[in-house]
Amino acid sequence: MRKLTYYVASTIDGFIATGDGSVDFFPVGGDHIPVITAQYPETLPTKVREAQGLDKPATTFDTVLMGRRTHDFGVRTGTSSPYAHLRQFVVSATLPEDPDPDVELIAADPLARVRELKREPGLGIWLCGGGVLAQALLPEIDQIFLKLHPIVLGSGRALFGPGSRLPEPHRFRVLTSRVFEDGVAFVRYVRISHARLPATSAGR
Repeated sequence: MRKLTYYVASTIDGFIATGDGSVDFFPVGGDHIPVITAQYPETLPTKVREAQGLDKPATTFDTVLMGRRTHDFGVRTGTSSPYAHLRQFVVSATLPEDPDPDVELIAADPLARVRELKREPGLGIWLCGGGVLAQALLPEIDQIFLKLHPIVLGSGRALFGPGSRLPEPHRFRVLTSRVFEDGVAFVRYVRISHARLPATSAGR
C-alpha cells in the first residue's frame, strides 16, 4: 500500500508559516538544500525544476496533497498548478470547482479519499501542507519528514493546525536524522502505533 508522508519545514516551536501564511523567515540558502533536493527532487515546484533543468523521474512521490491555503500560496506566486509533474489534489470545502485543469478538488471527506489513493498502485503520496489538513489526515499519515529550522517564531500556523485534544496519541519513531552545518535538522519519522501512552502518576 502507498504511504502518506507529511514532508514540511518547521520551526523548533512547531510553526510552518506566520499567521498570514508567509514563510519568508525560513532562510533561502544553506547546505541542507542541495542534499535534500537531490534525495527528493519531485518536491520542487515545476517552475523551479524547469529553471534548474531537472527532468529526473519521480522516485519517492508521484502524488501531492495540499490544503487551500497552501495552494493559494502557489497562486500568489503565479501558478495554479505548482506541481504539474505530479498528480495534484487540493482539499477545500470552499472552492467551487477544480482550481486548475491539472488539479483535482477534494471537497469532502479527505480521509476517505486518501484511503482510496493509498490503495491505488504508484509511488508515495506527499502531504505538503498545511497544518489543518495534516491534523485532519493524521490517522493516515505514515511518515513525517521534518526540516527543522533553528528558529523560534512564537506564533503562526502550527505543524498540525490549531490545538485540539486527540482521542489517543499518534506515536512515531525516528527513522533517520541528520544535522547540517546551517543548523537545519532533517528528521524522518515513521509511525509505530496508535496505542495510548502508559498512564502516569498524578502530578507528573
